[in-house]
Amino acid sequence: MSEKISIDPASSALLVMDFQIMTVNGYAVDAESLLARTAGLIEASRKAGMMVVYVVVGFRTGHPEISPNNLTFFAVVKKANLLVLGEADAAIHPAVAPEFGEIVVTKRRVSAFTGTDLDMILRANGIETLILAGIATSGVVLSTVRHAADADYRIIVVEDCCSDKDEEAHRVLVERVFPAQAIVVVTDEIVGAI
Repeated sequence: MSEKISIDPASSALLVMDFQIMTVNGYAVDAESLLARTAGLIEASRKAGMMVVYVVVGFRTGHPEISPNNLTFFAVVKKANLLVLGEADAAIHPAVAPEFGEIVVTKRRVSAFTGTDLDMILRANGIETLILAGIATSGVVLSTVRHAADADYRIIVVEDCCSDKDEEAHRVLVERVFPAQAIVVVTDEIVGAI
């Protein structure tokens, strides 16, 4: 990123997406560094008075929300009985945990928006710019970028606060796909702008 970006904390929100025990352990590359960078981004956002919203994926016991037609969730999540709300694997990683009063949105699909009240929360608070951090880049980040772009949000993807076990997919998305709909930055750039 060569151009200087500007951030208005009052109309911006940091979305910390799927930083749960299971996703950190199963999909993050160099989890310790990823968590440290993301914790720093969260702290800078809080200090600036920016809204921080956590997005998690979670299901009821027995996964009644998952259809056999949903290949990803059915084969991976339901069959292995993962991401049941209240269970340890569904918890937000303690290194990036929310503070009292911060919003946690629960989703049952890949995008942070599908089937949630996220859009209502953002619009009710005058949010126009979304700063995205998430696991996995080819999952929640990609789906959320696409939805947010269609909903006319200004989108900033913090490339080194996103991770994917498929490092080539991560690279292609941040270098070639996301720039068509989002500004792609690294942590130091966004913290400097906040």
